[in-house]
Amino acid sequence: MTEQATGAHHPQPRPRSGGQSIPVEYVTGAQSLIRSLEEVGADTVFGIPGGTILPAYDPLMDSTKVRHVLVRHEQGAGHAATGYAQATGRVGVCMATSGPGATNLVTPIADAHMDSVPLVAITGQVVSKAIGTDAFQEADIVGITMPITKHSFLVTKAEDIPRAIAQAFHIASTGRPGPVLVDIPKDILQAQTTFSWPPAMDLPGYRPVTKPHAKQIREAAKLITAAKRPILYVGGGVLKAQATAELKVLAELTGAPVTTTLMALGAFPDSHPQHLGMPGMHGSVAAVTGLQKADLIVALGARFDDRVTGKLDSFAPHAKIVHADIDPAEIGKNRAADVPIVGDAREVIADLIQAVQKEHSEGNPGDYAAWWKDLDRWRETYPLGYDQPADGSLSPQAVIERIGQLAPEGTIFTAGVGQHQMWAAHFIQYDKPATWLNSGGAGTMGYAVPAAMGAKAGAPERTVWAIDGDGCFQMTNQELTTCALNNIPIKVAVINNGALGMVRQWQTLFYNQRYSNTVLHSGPDDVNPEARGTRVPDFVKLSEAMGCYAIRCERPEDLDKAIEEANSINDRPVVIDFIVHEDAMVWPMVAAGTSNDEIMAARDVRPDFGDNEDD
Repeated sequence: MTEQATGAHHPQPRPRSGGQSIPVEYVTGAQSLIRSLEEVGADTVFGIPGGTILPAYDPLMDSTKVRHVLVRHEQGAGHAATGYAQATGRVGVCMATSGPGATNLVTPIADAHMDSVPLVAITGQVVSKAIGTDAFQEADIVGITMPITKHSFLVTKAEDIPRAIAQAFHIASTGRPGPVLVDIPKDILQAQTTFSWPPAMDLPGYRPVTKPHAKQIREAAKLITAAKRPILYVGGGVLKAQATAELKVLAELTGAPVTTTLMALGAFPDSHPQHLGMPGMHGSVAAVTGLQKADLIVALGARFDDRVTGKLDSFAPHAKIVHADIDPAEIGKNRAADVPIVGDAREVIADLIQAVQKEHSEGNPGDYAAWWKDLDRWRETYPLGYDQPADGSLSPQAVIERIGQLAPEGTIFTAGVGQHQMWAAHFIQYDKPATWLNSGGAGTMGYAVPAAMGAKAGAPERTVWAIDGDGCFQMTNQELTTCALNNIPIKVAVINNGALGMVRQWQTLFYNQRYSNTVLHSGPDDVNPEARGTRVPDFVKLSEAMGCYAIRCERPEDLDKAIEEANSINDRPVVIDFIVHEDAMVWPMVAAGTSNDEIMAARDVRPDFGDNEDD
């Protein structure tokens, strides 16, 4: 084709800052997109083609650097990209076509936004002239996702594709990580253009603050050493900043207790003697009470989420607050901070270590002996635990605990949402970062299987277990087909109690055991009403049909054998259908909308803290 026929222009090579020229290539917009993904280091894309994104799939076939994983549903692509990002620390990438393909990404984009996961979602769009005409498969995905992305790009010129991709990856992975959308009309992908790398980066309004203010650090150190009852409240931001080594140094230097949120499990070793466990609605008694009784809370990369604080106006009434976060919008949003610190968690903690060391050298070591006496009493009196079912059936807590105990070193665990999620948080020990992946902020059912797929694709050398419920499993289990066909051998434990377990627990406690639409195992013509667990569908047959090895385990004496068999199989996905007791509940519990002071250690068991303090 001639230049005149294609409409291509031949600009002179652009000079680099050092005087050398940047080589220019002549490509389609689609080729430019794939080359840009290669240049930013993307090695895996989860997606499914359709009409408007189809031009991008042709050059993708020729790429030797970018692996495409063909999913069965766009939601699976988004959660897989999230799991990949959480397991590897790199940006996850998903791709979909316009209209329903793009809108199917909304849930995983919202999920990534809530949990601060670096994600780039690339969507096709109808041709430029058709935008705004309600064309076939048109949806304003930029407008739809604007509240749930860090930024959204609608690319209107083919030559802007490299810059949009470079900026998207930069925005997604810096500052507070999050999802970025790049929407590209079909005609822009088809247009002739030039490709050169690197593109000019021009983001004048985007300047994340990473270095904390020295005065605020000094004030925080003084409060830490002066406090009698301090506690480190650690959120997912510490994991995002890869600051776990620094956190351990700070904790051991101060001697203060540590509590890690659901999003931060593994940021501080569960086995460490200073670790109190997880705070929140289903947190350990020691962690929840430690925050309530503290006189100083040092919040690091945490956001005072309602699941942690309970009724906000009664949360930690005696505590001063040091709040460090890379996102200034989080500081003071829910709880006023006495010492606000804006900065990257790794830099904040490193500076805090030096400041606390200085306080110690000046004769201010801090004395928390009385505080630890109380904390140790609470965790000894109200440890996490569970009862074995009296009828000899499988305890769901025991199943999850044994999976954790028998898992190979370095196993990554993902979880769906509900009771099994909380049991996995409690009864598996997380001593290393990036070993626990879950949907914390959005609470997305169906997260576990595709997230496990993404984690295994990003870390193929590691074992990946998805802990799922029979409700969650029925939302995204089709991605097991994707795993089977793409050599992604994850392991799935279906904690099958025949119900939407957490909702059923609330119905038991607050709705007089009226189980409206939470029973999954029976219908009007149920042929075997005595059978435990969900049997329609039959998860073993379903999993086998999708190319998996499948096992059903119903008896405690078969538990170890089933788990060990699953761990020994690494050439295909494995699913174990664990038929568990339906009445098991998650404890401790703080009822929604109530004060953390009203925590229940077990049903009808309100802890007695043995104090009458009102100071």
